Amino acid sequence: MSSIAVLPRFLGALFYYPPTHPDVQAIVVSLSALPTLCPWAERTEMETLCQHWPVPDADAFIWQYSVLFEGQGEMFAPPWASVYLENDNLLMGESTARYRAFLHQHGLSFTGAQQEPEDQFGLVLLALAALLEREEAQAAHTLLETYLLPWSDRYLERLQQNPHSPFYAQLAVVTRLLLQGMQRHYGLQPETPRMFF
Repeated sequence: MSSIAVLPRFLGALFYYPPTHPDVQAIVVSLSALPTLCPWAERTEMETLCQHWPVPDADAFIWQYSVLFEGQGEMFAPPWASVYLENDNLLMGESTARYRAFLHQHGLSFTGAQQEPEDQFGLVLLALAALLEREEAQAAHTLLETYLLPWSDRYLERLQQNPHSPFYAQLAVVTRLLLQGMQRHYGLQPETPRMFF
C-alpha cells in the first residue's frame, strides 16, 4: 500500500465500518502509531491527540457509532455529502449523482453490505485511498478539491461538536488536520458552496 494512502484508508475505515469490524478493531489498538504514518506539519499536536484518544467500552462504542452513522432519531452530523450540498438535505441528490459518475469514470465501485450512498464520508476517504494507492494523483486531487473538501470541514466541525462520542469527536479533529495538510501540500483550491445543513 502506498504510504500516502495509509491514513485516508485507516481514517476512512473508522468513519465507515462499525466498531465490531476487524479493521476498526485493529486500527483502534494502533491509534498511537498514526502520527508515524504521515509527515504531519502538526506532528506534536497529532502525537498528543493520538496518545490521548478516548476509546469507549465495546457497548458504548457500538451505540455511539449507531447514533452518529446509522441514525437513531435526528442525526447531529449526517455523514453524507448531499445532506450538506442539497437544498432539501436528502440523500442521493444531484451531488451524489455527479460523484457517482466520477467514481465510475475512474473504475471505482463499492458493493459493501451496508448499502451506503457513495458520498458517505468514510467511503469518500476510502475512494481517495484507492486512487492514491493506484498512483492516480490527478484523480485524487480532483476528488479532494471537487468532491470532499467543499463540504468536509462543515461535516467534521459538526462531528467534532457532537454530544454523544468523544472518540468520534477526536476522529474529526485528526481528520481535519489530515485534510488541511493535504490541501496545503497539493495547493488545492476547493470551492466554498453554500451549506444547507
